[in-house]
Amino acid sequence: MTEHHLSTYGGPEEIRAGTVLPARRTPVTLHTADGLSLVGELAVPVDRDLVATLVTLHPLPTHGGFMDSHVIRKASYRLPALAGVAVLRFNTRGTSSPAGTSEGAFDEGVGERFDVAAAIEFAEFHVDPPLVNRWLLGWSFGTDLALMHGLDPSITGAILLSPPLRFADDAHLDAWAASGKPVVALVPELDDYLRPAEARQRFARIPQAEVTGVDGAKHLWVGEPAVRRVLDEVVKRVAPTAYPLPTTVPPS
Repeated sequence: MTEHHLSTYGGPEEIRAGTVLPARRTPVTLHTADGLSLVGELAVPVDRDLVATLVTLHPLPTHGGFMDSHVIRKASYRLPALAGVAVLRFNTRGTSSPAGTSEGAFDEGVGERFDVAAAIEFAEFHVDPPLVNRWLLGWSFGTDLALMHGLDPSITGAILLSPPLRFADDAHLDAWAASGKPVVALVPELDDYLRPAEARQRFARIPQAEVTGVDGAKHLWVGEPAVRRVLDEVVKRVAPTAYPLPTTVPPS
């Protein structure tokens, strides 16, 4: 497990599951090439330079996944303030959240290629602020979307949480291998679909892939220790000067 240190930010209040740190949060609408409007939100830092951007892809909507799935939501609540990382999250086609429902219907990863493209394009051409150093952060079904549809010249790399490799196949892995772009897979020891040993075999097709098994973790990353581990591993790759993340709220 990653060791978590108190940072020099100090502050008496521990960061907990419901902690929301300052950020500029803006509702956004993504427009797909096949004519759909998708509901989303962009969170950017308010008092520090932006050093990286996460384009997030949520778990399977037919099993409760949406833009508010807890790890993605907590990334948007914490990373702008703690690491200078912008977080773009959105509902894929047909998916609902408290922010609203995206148009269209779930398409088993096929039509969702337009959703991924719309999110990448939004991030690439956003100007206030420019969304630099753009990474994909997929979780479960979102990892399949990243592998199948996210290999874009404007994307730095991909971080995959609990990748099931259900929809993505060897051809997609081979394309990422040929790109040379970094691929990081965080695989729970007790995952329901793909565990670390098998994941290392499957991802061996991508020579540059890092596969990190996480002892004691499960597919849904339930509990604050699991969330902290995920966010630390993400920041370690995309904004390493902010690693490890503080565990207390910075003073206002």
